Amino acid sequence: MATMMQPQIILLKEGTDTSQGKPQLISNINACMAVADVVRTTLGPRGMDKLIHDEKGNTTISNDGATIMKLLDIVHPAAKILVDIAKSQDSEVGDGTTTVVLLAGEFLKEAKPFIEDGVHSQNLIRSYRTASHLAIEKVKELAVSIGGKSLEEKKNLLAKCAATTLSSKLIGGEKEFFASMVVDAVIAIGNEDRLNMIGIKKVPGGNMRDSFLVNGVAFKKTFSYAGFEQQPKKFENPKILLLNIELELKSEKENAEIRLSDPLQYQSIVDAEWNIIYDKLDKCVKSGAKVVLSRLAIGDLATQYFADRDIFCAGRVTEEDLQRVAAATGGTVQTTVNNIIDEVLGSCELFEESQVGNERFNIFSGCPSGCTATIVLRGGADQFIEEAERSLHDAIMIVRRALKNSTVVAGGGAIDMEVSRYLRQHARTIAGKSQLFINSYAKALEVIPRQLCDNAGFDATDVLNKLRQKHALPSGEGAPYGVDINTGGIADSFANFVWEPAVVKINAINAATEAACLVLSVDETVKNPKSESAQGEAAASAMGGRGRGGAAFRGRGRGMRR
Repeated sequence: MATMMQPQIILLKEGTDTSQGKPQLISNINACMAVADVVRTTLGPRGMDKLIHDEKGNTTISNDGATIMKLLDIVHPAAKILVDIAKSQDSEVGDGTTTVVLLAGEFLKEAKPFIEDGVHSQNLIRSYRTASHLAIEKVKELAVSIGGKSLEEKKNLLAKCAATTLSSKLIGGEKEFFASMVVDAVIAIGNEDRLNMIGIKKVPGGNMRDSFLVNGVAFKKTFSYAGFEQQPKKFENPKILLLNIELELKSEKENAEIRLSDPLQYQSIVDAEWNIIYDKLDKCVKSGAKVVLSRLAIGDLATQYFADRDIFCAGRVTEEDLQRVAAATGGTVQTTVNNIIDEVLGSCELFEESQVGNERFNIFSGCPSGCTATIVLRGGADQFIEEAERSLHDAIMIVRRALKNSTVVAGGGAIDMEVSRYLRQHARTIAGKSQLFINSYAKALEVIPRQLCDNAGFDATDVLNKLRQKHALPSGEGAPYGVDINTGGIADSFANFVWEPAVVKINAINAATEAACLVLSVDETVKNPKSESAQGEAAASAMGGRGRGGAAFRGRGRGMRR
């Protein structure tokens, strides 16, 4: 009786929303599965695209997992974890973003019946971590090294990796054309780590095959003044001067006051302004440079002055392009025209201005340091070119990773099936519940080949049975077999050159397991009402903060009204 009379203890603020225990965990798993279902259909060469338009009316067509996850405005706190792993996979390896979200969703789906049956989530987490460790060891064991080969062989192998990545993109129809272009671009920048050394310029019009690679720098013709057309548009072995100053006639500020005792002195003040600009231009010419680029404006006077002396100039060049020109030509950006020595001037074999579509491009090729390249993309619609740019970014990242960690594995779901078989076999040697959990982890890995079949319209059950039979062969000859997208059967992925860097798979398994374990380890969600009201107050004060200082700020400053 005494226990019934005890007062209720209020611990949290009124209005706090708490949900805990098994229902909360199931709810989080369902949210993550719903997110995985959104990107599920974008996997593989026959994956569909998503069209997303935001409140501003911008339209994006993409099948890149990370792009879709970024654009989806997900509010569920547990499902946001999947967005984060997609972003981390994109920044770390560049490709496999859809794979990582799918795997995480599938691990949770397989864990759900166990949670409903009352299994403690920590048991699941422990088994999943063990399984992921075993899976990564197996991937490393199955990986084939492409190091130590000649440059031509290496180029071929890297092009195969790039083609595998591009086959699932919108530009998959021209994957061989773009794959070789990407490989050339990555090899051109060498050991340079900065990704922005590969510039991608988009020019609407023409078709995809009109895209080309410049071994150097190319950028759109900048705003130009009168006299520009008289400048020469082609130089061989020119010296290049890079500036970060304005070459314009600067008039005095309106509020400047000069008192003259003699009217004749007025002319000398006007002349001084002209002498300053002429002095700057003269120093640029004396430096011996034939191409002058500046991040700030080069005015009409300077343009005409340079044109008379057969010098090409371009003002308002973007910071990124100027840095790439500096890196490629070996020049240094100057903030003054005094004491320009030969060491700060860049050089290249050929500079020319040429027409691309309806745009004119300044192209520097044959650069001495050669650690930069530019891909000029052509295509019909703007959305199409933007998706092509995202696809090339993925391919560039993959080729860079394959160059650094020179091991590849068979794609097309082959590696997933082999790891799944290995884990099932290993599970039989374990006593206790762990056997079931590792088995479910192995089953989850099969989602990749199954989804590849579903997206291509094949009978997934039939293809998976064939794959299981092939991978179960004791000789181990079936290890490289994956889904054959063209025939709807199975094929040797290695022989068909469907390759991907081992680091993509390792990262995907790691990130997906971590995300699944993180969601499984949460058993209570507390939603604090204070934070919502605080946001409301901040918004109200921002709106009402003009007149009397708003309700939130009354009583400060002048004192309250009585």
